[in-house]
Amino acid sequence: MPQESREHGPQQPRRSAGSSQPRTAPRRRRRKRMNPLLYILTVIAVSALLAGLGWMWAGDVLALNKAPASAVITVEKDASLNDVADLLHDSGLIDNKLLFKLFCAFTKVEQKNKITPGTYELNTDMDYNALINSMSSSSGSRMTASITIPEGYTLDQIFALLEERGVSTVETLQEVAANHDFKYSFLQGVLELGDYHRLEGYLFPDTYEFYMGGGEDEAVQVLNKMILRFDQQFTDEMRQKAADMGYTVHQMVTIASLIEKETDGTDQAKIASVIYNRLNNPSYETVGYLQIDAAIAYVTGRTVTQADYQNVDSPYNTYRNKGLPPGPIASPGMVSINAAFNPENTKNYYYVVGSDGLHHFFRTNAEFEAYKATLGN
Repeated sequence: MPQESREHGPQQPRRSAGSSQPRTAPRRRRRKRMNPLLYILTVIAVSALLAGLGWMWAGDVLALNKAPASAVITVEKDASLNDVADLLHDSGLIDNKLLFKLFCAFTKVEQKNKITPGTYELNTDMDYNALINSMSSSSGSRMTASITIPEGYTLDQIFALLEERGVSTVETLQEVAANHDFKYSFLQGVLELGDYHRLEGYLFPDTYEFYMGGGEDEAVQVLNKMILRFDQQFTDEMRQKAADMGYTVHQMVTIASLIEKETDGTDQAKIASVIYNRLNNPSYETVGYLQIDAAIAYVTGRTVTQADYQNVDSPYNTYRNKGLPPGPIASPGMVSINAAFNPENTKNYYYVVGSDGLHHFFRTNAEFEAYKATLGN
């Protein structure tokens, strides 16, 4: 039988079982190309945006093209970098708080403690670096206050005045006065640390220039400046004379403070005479009792009444306790200090303010009471 001829040629692909369609090669997805013009416009827009932001940031960092303005800010004790950035931004001195904080982080401002508590006058001409340097303890931008401490002011009055003028707070001043060990011989053994009244009488009344808005370290400098002035005014000759008179520096300052609070401004040496006569003359009918109202007022903080003479239970009640009170009752000025060393030579034991506003002095209680009767007291 004739054999069937076979056709030779390429083999046909096999179909898988159950499939009726031939396999086809996967088609590649065609990417859509951005319109060249749109692409160019996008690049230009992004570049312009970045350039604009860069210019704004550079203007803020370098203080370029800012409207002239100034502001006074106070950096409080323990203020954080966030607090400082808020102050500068709210005062219109910077535009970007985050950028300022990044600059401070990059330049390690916090680690170097460049910003210190205080009150500063700053302006928009200052770039970031100038702003930071201007908030340092030695900055020329740090504001000061010229303050006169009046003669006869107590510690509480002095601290209130310093707070009112923005130098420090009453709380900070009391804390420093109580616990800082000022290295002056006349303060040793006066009162133990822990009581701010230990400095009573030693903050010399005068006019001072103080930095404003300082923290605890600055409060130390403020108090030390006034104590140093006392140390300069209360000379070595005075200290020797006090010893010759049988008194300590503390006792002489106490006497001077009593004079300061009692004087009418013209009779310091006469007041001193009455104090020494009462302390030292055994012939005085109530020897040793000073009976000075100002000492009682120091602890009561108000006008003294007749009832206070017996009712106020305090070592400052010189009607119930003999001798000097435990310490000064105010800061005496030099006239009162000199009067404590140079009392007038009298035999007076009493005085009272007359209708003319001046003190009138008497040797006996009878003379004293008779004069008071003419005043209606």
